[in-house]
Order: sequence, then C-alpha cells, then structure tokens
Amino acid sequence: MKMNNLGEKAYIFGSIFTLSNKLQSLGDKLDNNLTVKQWLLLAGIFKCENDAPTITEVSSLIGNSRQNIKKMVLILEKEGFVTLQKDLNDARILRIGLTEKCLHYLKRREKKELQFLEQLFEGFDPNSVRSLSDGISKLDQNIIEMEKQYAYEKKE
Repeated sequence: MKMNNLGEKAYIFGSIFTLSNKLQSLGDKLDNNLTVKQWLLLAGIFKCENDAPTITEVSSLIGNSRQNIKKMVLILEKEGFVTLQKDLNDARILRIGLTEKCLHYLKRREKKELQFLEQLFEGFDPNSVRSLSDGISKLDQNIIEMEKQYAYEKKE
C-alpha cells in the first residue's frame, strides 16, 4: 500500500467534504427558489441522453440516492419545474421531464451562474483549472472502481 504524501492526501480527502458544505451554503444563497442540490438535479436531467430519464438514471449520474432524488423531484414537481410520468412500457418506472417553466427559469439565471463560476475560480490560470479537473476526474474513476470492489466483496 502506497503512503506517499499521506498528509496531503488526508488534507484533500477532508477538504472535499468541507468545500462541499461551503459550496452548498454559498450556492444556496445564489437563488431563493432553487437549492444547489436541486439545481444539480435539474442539470443532471438536462444532461441525460434520454429526454425523460428515470429517477435511477439521474441518481446514478449525480451520485445521490434514489430516495433523495425522488424527494427532490416531488418538491420540484410541486414548483412546476419538472413532470413525473410513468414509463409507457413499465408503469413501475417514473420518468422525469423538465418543464418549459424550468427551462425559462434556468435561462434567466444563466448569467448569474456564470458570474458565480468565474468568481469561484478567480486567480486560477487555465493550466490550474485543467489540472484540478483532471485530478477530480481521476478521483471519480477511483471511486467507481472502489464501489465495484466493495460491491463484489459484499456479495462474497
């Protein structure tokens, strides 16, 4: 087992959680109508290849539990941002669609989101952004592999 830079690795590990909490708190102040988690859910639905993804597809994409996604979807449905419909082939499957109201709303706040991102990465040169992006991508891949490993070990 490699223990190179253990202190830095532990710092990064802990900082991810701290930064996540800070980003959520800061992002929630950006908009009174949508939380950051709700925005991420809507972005996940938007990014899905399927026009009306399932709750399971979205939960897998954004890394949240199916139960939490369903709770958020029900709230967003009441607000008129999404629709929930049963799958045509399997009534047990719920599909999520973005409403016109949602698309217009997101379009109106796009400038504010871009300003938020620019301010968040103030002082980062393009190489630093690329390196950070590459590092996060590598962490994501390692997590996927670890999840597979733990799922396999749990079966045994």
